[in-house]
Amino acid sequence: MKRAPRRRDLDYFFPVKICGYHLVGKIKLKVFPVWRGGRGGQGWAWGRCMRWEEDGGGAGQPPRFDCPVWCILCRGGRARLRQACQRGGGVFRLPTDMLSFKLPQLFDIHQVPRVFREDGIISGYRHPRSSALDCILSSFQMTNETVNIWTHFLPTWYFLWRFSVLCSSLDFLSESYTWPLLVYMLLICLYPFTSSCAHTFSTMSAEARHICYFFDYGALSLYSLGCAISYGSYVMPDCWVNTWLHRHFVPIAIGNTLVCTSLSCYSRFLELQFPRKSKVLRTAAFVYPFIFDNIPLFYRLLLCCGGSCSHSEALSSHCYHLIFAFLTCFLFASHLPERLAPGRFDYIGHSHQLFHICAVVGTHFQMEAVLADMASRRGWLIAHSAVPSFLGTIGALAVGFLLNMGLIAFFSAILLFAPHHTALHSSTTSQPSSDCKDQ
Repeated sequence: MKRAPRRRDLDYFFPVKICGYHLVGKIKLKVFPVWRGGRGGQGWAWGRCMRWEEDGGGAGQPPRFDCPVWCILCRGGRARLRQACQRGGGVFRLPTDMLSFKLPQLFDIHQVPRVFREDGIISGYRHPRSSALDCILSSFQMTNETVNIWTHFLPTWYFLWRFSVLCSSLDFLSESYTWPLLVYMLLICLYPFTSSCAHTFSTMSAEARHICYFFDYGALSLYSLGCAISYGSYVMPDCWVNTWLHRHFVPIAIGNTLVCTSLSCYSRFLELQFPRKSKVLRTAAFVYPFIFDNIPLFYRLLLCCGGSCSHSEALSSHCYHLIFAFLTCFLFASHLPERLAPGRFDYIGHSHQLFHICAVVGTHFQMEAVLADMASRRGWLIAHSAVPSFLGTIGALAVGFLLNMGLIAFFSAILLFAPHHTALHSSTTSQPSSDCKDQ
């Protein structure tokens, strides 16, 4: 036994099954076990390696294993392992796709079922029955979903970083004035991550595609609730504080999330037969809670247009947020630019990618505006309004979460078990044409 070389000398990492036979022929080879499976597995073993080399005395026989061994091969070990497989007479059993790794195959629009097709996107589709591993691997190859995945996955880490910075400067546990911000920050971290996961795993099956987007819609509905909680606490105009709307703003927003999730999930059942109706319902499902959440902001902007308020950093950020929110809605509804030039924007530049970018940038400006209002209006709000309660912030989030998960479970059950599911399944789960099946 010898010490393994430093990690920089290692190239390859994949499973090798070494069976209980002796090596036929003497082949110079280094194999570094990482994990030994089976009964009596010896766990991780980075520190040592097995080595047997060609010599004149017939020594150098490899150890006997009757279980899989996860291995790392030293530099040049790939060619040596292929040689060992050829001369080893069955000692090494290594799938050929481990020696010639290939990313999942892509398809054109006419080769995938209708439920997976997107307007104006001609190529770059993943297999409609991809495994979970294929879905993950596809995020590292250029498909028509790759940019969708990363434009929400990377911002998740940005918002988490901002959240961690706020955790170090604010007392979210004991200071109730910060609880609306806590709810808002949790949800702006949740919705892009959920969207990224939905785009990643949406090609496992037709049913998985619908259910993935059910969760995506639920996360967006909860995000609208987080906006309402933060706006009701920090953005409400001075003259509206302690009014009926102020007191009932969050309960109404909880109801709005149920309407949003219900309409958007229901719209997926209409996609094939009534695509325009489905699009209108889904757009309305998200526009309605957005308009309600921003009623206090619209009023403040009207007052400023009439010269009844002073310009502030918060209002500037709010305006930028509204601009990007409008662009987000426009791109989502219009399918531009790919509708004007089908096939030209399959991989980069189609509307859903631009929609993701505008949504994230708009959320950034919204976050900055909420933070600015929270800091600048703190003294006045504490003096003139009730302190945010646990029930009106964390409690509202918990209630909204449970109700929306119940709706997602309900629509998922209808999708999987309702009588009309057989027809939907037969029309949406056909396989790609025989000339383009996975190799």
